[in-house]
Amino acid sequence: MSSQAPAARMTSVDIRARKGGAPIVALTAYSAPAAAIADPHVDLLLVGDSVGMVVHGYETTVPVSLELMVMHGRAVVRGARRALVVVDLPFGAYEESPAVAFRNAARVLKETGCSAVKLEGGRRLADTVRYLVDRGIPVMGHIGLTPQAINTLGGFRAQGRTEDQWDGLEADAMAISDAGAFAIVLEAIAEPLAARITGAVPVPTIGIGASAACDGQILVMEDMLGMTPRVPKFVRQFGRVGEAIDHAIADYAASVRDRSFPAGEHTYGMRPESKPQQ
Repeated sequence: MSSQAPAARMTSVDIRARKGGAPIVALTAYSAPAAAIADPHVDLLLVGDSVGMVVHGYETTVPVSLELMVMHGRAVVRGARRALVVVDLPFGAYEESPAVAFRNAARVLKETGCSAVKLEGGRRLADTVRYLVDRGIPVMGHIGLTPQAINTLGGFRAQGRTEDQWDGLEADAMAISDAGAFAIVLEAIAEPLAARITGAVPVPTIGIGASAACDGQILVMEDMLGMTPRVPKFVRQFGRVGEAIDHAIADYAASVRDRSFPAGEHTYGMRPESKPQQ
């Protein structure tokens, strides 16, 4: 039996200290089994509101509820042992006021056991980020393509591809950083701007479609495993798990239909003492 103590769980302070250091590895996770598989390999697991689209079949993340995030957050915390677990606050859970945001963020931390929350938005949310951090809730920011704002953005469109957008996006990053966020997700931001923001802010940037210039990277696990039918340009599929699942289910179906499954080794017989007397 090993006497080696389990590795300590990563904290927001640990992630903050990685600025300019070894790249931060992050993935989304929505279940305990997925979290357990990813945990030894990553620094951060995000329970993203993308769960609404990936798992529950919504067209956008807008319908996702706080209750749904709490349920999946609990599962991921149970499965992870080492990685920092961050849970998204869904649309409508933090925009009304800093006090409402605190109430919902506190609920998420208490009911899931996670260590931080993530909010989408820039300058307009700086006061909210500061309010949460001042009251003991670590916050990860998220700027660029913010899926919760899909109705005002007009679609899932990359940001910062024209220089007239640069100053605003950089100001968003600086405002969130100055307010106390320990890291900032940069989503679908043009590479030159992502590099400029990464060089300007004192906290780590974690890119998703924002180039290797960022301090770390995050992807939706199902996207990078090849389990979703359509993926964004910025996704590299590191596996073909979807194909493997399809083949396995097809093989199962065929085996049931030709009665080769279940075979004898999969079947329970009678105990010897329970066999009928001759």
